[in-house]
Amino acid sequence: MGDSSAGSVLNSVTEQLLKEVEHSYKSAGKLTDEILSALQFVFQTTLLPALDLVDQRNVTRISSPSGRIVYQVVGSSGTPYTCLTTSTYCSCPAYRYSVLLKQDHIMCKHTLAIRLAIAMDLCKELQVSNQELVKVITNID
Repeated sequence: MGDSSAGSVLNSVTEQLLKEVEHSYKSAGKLTDEILSALQFVFQTTLLPALDLVDQRNVTRISSPSGRIVYQVVGSSGTPYTCLTTSTYCSCPAYRYSVLLKQDHIMCKHTLAIRLAIAMDLCKELQVSNQELVKVITNID
């Protein structure tokens, strides 16, 4: 995955898949088998845990009056992980190991859960003050 042209193709495929997820979920209230197969092909072992996090409504969109937004995902262990909307960064150990170090995953299950929850409009919403959002951001590992 170190090749930048391969990375940009993968990003394009990911974005197109997420558009398909959004369209399918809005029109039918579910994901088709074809979309699930494509997601499984691209995301492999992170897909099912990510879908499980979405099903459990563990994805929260945190916004402040300043317009800043972050997402928090309560992982399967109960630990909340904070993710930024402008990247695929996550504070979980799997991100550091599988995405950055080994580069055998495109994103961790938490960032995939966020992308899926956004596409399916299944994020919980939490409004906080600007100061509270700063605390959330500064506590990211």
